[in-house]
Amino acid sequence: MRTHLVANSCCGVMIFVALGFLPYSGLAAEKLVGIHSARTMSQSMPWIAEEIGLFRKYDLNFQLVYISSAAMVTAAMLSGDSEVAITGGEAIIRAFAQGATDLVFIASAKNTLTHSILAKPEIKRPEDLKGKKLGLTRLGSNSHYFVIQALRQNGIEPTDVNLIQTGGQFENLAALLSGAVDAATMTGPSGGTKAIAQGFRYVVYGPDLRIPFAAATLVTRRSAMRARGPVIEKFVRVMAEGVKILFTDKELTYKVLAKQLRINDRKILDAAYDEEIKVMEPRLEFKTEAFQAILDETARVDPRAKKIKPQDLIDRRYVDGLRQSGFFDELWARK
Repeated sequence: MRTHLVANSCCGVMIFVALGFLPYSGLAAEKLVGIHSARTMSQSMPWIAEEIGLFRKYDLNFQLVYISSAAMVTAAMLSGDSEVAITGGEAIIRAFAQGATDLVFIASAKNTLTHSILAKPEIKRPEDLKGKKLGLTRLGSNSHYFVIQALRQNGIEPTDVNLIQTGGQFENLAALLSGAVDAATMTGPSGGTKAIAQGFRYVVYGPDLRIPFAAATLVTRRSAMRARGPVIEKFVRVMAEGVKILFTDKELTYKVLAKQLRINDRKILDAAYDEEIKVMEPRLEFKTEAFQAILDETARVDPRAKKIKPQDLIDRRYVDGLRQSGFFDELWARK
């Protein structure tokens, strides 16, 4: 894996991003740059695709870039630094409400949050979080939205808790283990199980809440669809095949997660897989309530969101096209 320094002109800052793998250099391959915003199972389809040669199969010269900040992902999309992304929906929808209507969701891999809140042993109930330091990845991220909803479901306002941005899932765990925070949000193999092993406990077990949220979506720009529609369709096909592998080949999935996340503990991988697979979308289908939930939350701070419907945010041409052509049926009929 190589690390490159990339200038993001939209944000006016220089950020480090990691290429997930080297691009395929075949002469016929179409170049495409994609972003993912979290190193989690629900966004692992590009890793799986590279592992089994799916980009090569579809003649895509694909570069995967990791940017943990949802705001920077959105900025990179709008600036043209990337044409596709796998990310949570909140920052994209906030930008759309502010006038960035070129952004569009083209598929959805996960429509339910699976975060949890883990804390020191002395914090036994959600109400014990009042006045405590609670770590989340970033404001505006999936973990931030989860914290807001989980606290409110327990009669607590987010202002009752000191929210601390750590930067990512690994940083959340590190902050909790070091005592920099009293509690933290966790999801996937990089968090909860490791924290439990160190004596921390669930204060809120998120999967039981089944909070609707566009948590892992495929995003592009309408202008990119007009200019490079066939290339973006290939990307959606690759992601569809990657999701199928997630469901049907646990051992390959674990191999990829172990390589990318440097986690080999079978119990940790099992726990993360069992949480995530239950809410993954096998055919990349949208759920209206997942997008409406973000619109409702956005409308609290931006009244313009009240005029937006989930259908305004979504373009179904690729998902519907794959369904109508029989692609999904044929894909899932394979052994």
